[in-house]
Amino acid sequence: MIDRQITDLIDRLETQHSLSLEEYAFLIRNRTQESMDYIAPKARHIREDIYGTSVYVRGLIEFTNICKNDCLYCGIRRSNHQCERYRLTEEQILECCDMGYKLGFRTFVLQGGEDGFWNDDRMCGLISRIKQAYPDCAVTLSLGERSRNSYQRLFDSGADRYLLRHETADKTHYEQLHPQEMSFEHRMNCLRDLKEIGYQVGCGFMVGSPFQTPETLAKDLKFLEDFSPDMCGIGPFIPHKDTPFASQSAGTLEETLWLLSIIRLILPYVLLPATTALGTIHPKGREMGILAGANVVMPNLSPVSVRKKYELYDNKICTGDEAAECRNCLSRRIQSVGYELATDRGDVRR
Repeated sequence: MIDRQITDLIDRLETQHSLSLEEYAFLIRNRTQESMDYIAPKARHIREDIYGTSVYVRGLIEFTNICKNDCLYCGIRRSNHQCERYRLTEEQILECCDMGYKLGFRTFVLQGGEDGFWNDDRMCGLISRIKQAYPDCAVTLSLGERSRNSYQRLFDSGADRYLLRHETADKTHYEQLHPQEMSFEHRMNCLRDLKEIGYQVGCGFMVGSPFQTPETLAKDLKFLEDFSPDMCGIGPFIPHKDTPFASQSAGTLEETLWLLSIIRLILPYVLLPATTALGTIHPKGREMGILAGANVVMPNLSPVSVRKKYELYDNKICTGDEAAECRNCLSRRIQSVGYELATDRGDVRR
């Protein structure tokens, strides 16, 4: 039987979109199957009120796995000498966009490591070419930490959205996941800069990352509540064999689904992906994410020859439905849980 205290907190979150840190921690600590069954329909109802049954599809282009950073959890960290590095050319990226456009995608997500080759001049030139070729499309960037001036230039060139996972809203926890030269304060400043410039901004965190606790997760939820992002990407932590966290346990499907539903109640309008990582830990992970309140999927438009090389974690799905070419397969999978892929840009509806 479901705990009355849990249902009371969920009901309050549904109407007020806010709880205290202690109450968030209590929810996280006391998850049960019954509580998941109670919250998920509420999350679906809220998202359907705003977005109907549409699931927005983003064409993901992982255009470089070269990165100057050494984050302890990441398979493309600079210290991983087993990683086979690559960098797509501008023409290859435009070919990916062309393929995606023909498949009906109207958002392109340019994601890469912090690769110094892609300076502002090169990125601005690339963004301008994409926007000129596909004026009805949105360009989302996921390029890590840059200066405010850099973010402004990219925005002025036509970029619409920016994804920068905050990873954790707890400073001590952040420092346990990142090398000393990276700063919690700088990451948070970057997010504030992006919002002030005018991007649709996405943040997010890994579920079940090393040293994570109900208290640190509660801070993540409170941060989302206060920051009010347009997008929020969460997925289970999955260890990579060539990182310091190789022997750590992965995050779970259940906790990720629980948090997706909670986030939908906190931020009714948020664009919330059912991530590749969720599909990696369970064959129907993305469908389950949609049923928990998610409304975005991001199949891969990158050339098949490099997909396996952009390996942030072990066993990433790189073929079949993950491949953008299998758009019909993805569409059928989404339809199997009562939703349909949308072909428009899928901007946030606040």
